[in-house]
Amino acid sequence: MRRYSRITGTGSYLPSRRLSNAQLVSELATQGVETSDDWIVERTGIRARHFAAPDECSSDLGVAAARNALQAAGLQAQDIDLIIVATSTPDMVFPSTACILQNKLGAHGCPAFDVQAVCSGFIYALTVADAMIQTGAASKALVIGAEVFSRILDFKDRTTCVLFGDGAGAVVLEASDKPGILASDLHADGKHVGILCVPGHVSGGNVLGDPVLKMDGQAVFKLAVGVLEETARATLAKAGKQDTDIDWLIPHQANIRIMQSTARKLKLPMDKVIVTVDQHGNTSAASIPLALDAAVRGGQVKPGQLIMLEGVGGGFTWGSVLLNM
Repeated sequence: MRRYSRITGTGSYLPSRRLSNAQLVSELATQGVETSDDWIVERTGIRARHFAAPDECSSDLGVAAARNALQAAGLQAQDIDLIIVATSTPDMVFPSTACILQNKLGAHGCPAFDVQAVCSGFIYALTVADAMIQTGAASKALVIGAEVFSRILDFKDRTTCVLFGDGAGAVVLEASDKPGILASDLHADGKHVGILCVPGHVSGGNVLGDPVLKMDGQAVFKLAVGVLEETARATLAKAGKQDTDIDWLIPHQANIRIMQSTARKLKLPMDKVIVTVDQHGNTSAASIPLALDAAVRGGQVKPGQLIMLEGVGGGFTWGSVLLNM
C-alpha cells in the first residue's frame, strides 16, 4: 500500500505589535521618509503588518504557531518525529532555529533542521517533509515558516520597508493511506540573486557588506508572475488535474498585484484566491501557512477541497504544492 502525507492541523501566530499603514507612515515621517496609506494600498494591497518585540525571535513565533497546529491535530509535542523550519531570519548563525524551537516545544530527539529558500521556504520545507513521510523516514512532521523580517529592513527605503512584517505559520503533516499532497514542483535560478537579497554577512565579529534587504521591485514582479503560472501548471500536470479543479489558490502573500496577475493567468476568479496580505504584509516563509491557517479557521478551506499553494522568493526560488485537505 502506498504511503501518503496529509495536513491534519494548521496554526499561526502574529506578534502583538500591529502597525497600520497610518502608524507606519507617521513613524517613517520622523525619519524624513515620505509615503502614504494610499500609496501603499494601491501598489501592494497591504494595510497593516506586525512587528516582533525586541526579545522575540523567529523560534518564539514558530513555537506559538506550532502549538496551535498541534492542538488542531490533536497531538502533543512528543508525538512529532520531524521538525522543519523555513526561515531567512534565524535566531543565530547556528544552531538551527529548528533545534532551538524543538527545545522550546519540548519535542526531544527527532531530526530538526532549517530550510532557507526565502519566501518559497515553506513550499520547499513541505515538499521535503512529504518526501520523508512517503519513504517512511517520518510519520508526524511539524513544518513551520517563521520570520522576523523587521530586523533586516532599511527604514529609509520606502520601496521595501512598507512591504514586510513578522509572523509564523505551521502545519502538522501525518502519514496516511489516503492521498493528501498530490504533487509538488520546485525550482531555483541563482542568476537572479541580485534582484532580492540581503548582501551582508558576519566575519571576525563584524558585519561585512550591507545587512539590510535590497530589492529590484520591477524585476521581481516580472519574474514572479511568470514562474508562478509555470510552476502551478507543472504541478497540476503531475497530479493529472486542471486549473478548473482548484478550489482555492493560496499564493505567497507578497503583493496583491502579483496575486491578481497569477490568478488571471490560471483563469481563476479572485474569489478563489485566499488573500491575507492586507493584514500582515509580506511575511516571507510564514505567509503561505499563515494564509492557510486563516482560511481553515475562517471556514473557507474545508476537508476534501483541492488546494494549490505556491511561492516565489529570493534566490531566485519558486515552487508549488497541490493537496487535498
